[in-house]
Amino acid sequence: MSDAAQPTAAEVRAAAEAVKTALDRHLAAVERRSGEEDPAVYDAFNELAAAAEAYDELLYDRYDEVTPFEIPGEDTLPPYTGPEEPSALSVLIRRDYAVAEPQRLMAQARRVEAADEDAPGAGASGTVHGALGLLFGEFEPDEIASRHKEFGLEEGDSTLWVTAADERAEPGEWLEAPFEEVDPERVVCRFDVSAVFDEEFDDGDDGDEEDEGEGEDEDGEADLSDLDEDLDEDLDTDLDRGLGRGLDRGLDEDGEPARLEADR
Repeated sequence: MSDAAQPTAAEVRAAAEAVKTALDRHLAAVERRSGEEDPAVYDAFNELAAAAEAYDELLYDRYDEVTPFEIPGEDTLPPYTGPEEPSALSVLIRRDYAVAEPQRLMAQARRVEAADEDAPGAGASGTVHGALGLLFGEFEPDEIASRHKEFGLEEGDSTLWVTAADERAEPGEWLEAPFEEVDPERVVCRFDVSAVFDEEFDDGDDGDEEDEGEGEDEDGEADLSDLDEDLDEDLDTDLDRGLGRGLDRGLDEDGEPARLEADR
């Protein structure tokens, strides 16, 4: 950081005083707490964390020094303040993917294109952008999640939030900005899937190394010559199952989300 951008000693001192004040407020809120999820304690905790983080940053910028405090991240939801008996729900789902095999993705899209007379103009499957539009238009997100490798995709993190509402939204009411207003205090429950949860259990097993090179030619390149033939059986019986199928897709025999339960 340049000298011109450094905070002054007075700013660092003021930040330290803010930490002291926030610490006193937090202790007072804890002493007066009305229960395990007292919102006053939660607010005081956040104020203390913000003040400590600001002081830590200024201290480092000015004196190249740090504090011994570890500021926790926002890894938990605030206390629930929604209705005890919600009459309406919204389910928010995010799944991240990497396009690991573009050729496989486009080969799958070509089958959808060939079987659907109403598919977009010829050649849409020739680009990753067009192939994604064809596949996500034909298959439900739950099916793509369970068969992502067949579509040339690699899974990333995913999360599912169930939020409570006072009443059901009017048709078309939120379509222009579906994710703009999400109140974390109305989240009934959430389920997260992430590779970071498994890091502590990683034993460094290299057993998969023996599989390296499978499906590659002599030059180490992926052998795509038989890809179309290999994918025929995958999609021939599935092209008639697109959007419009029941919402029970992706559930196990007990009615639980099969994808989330399998990964946690």
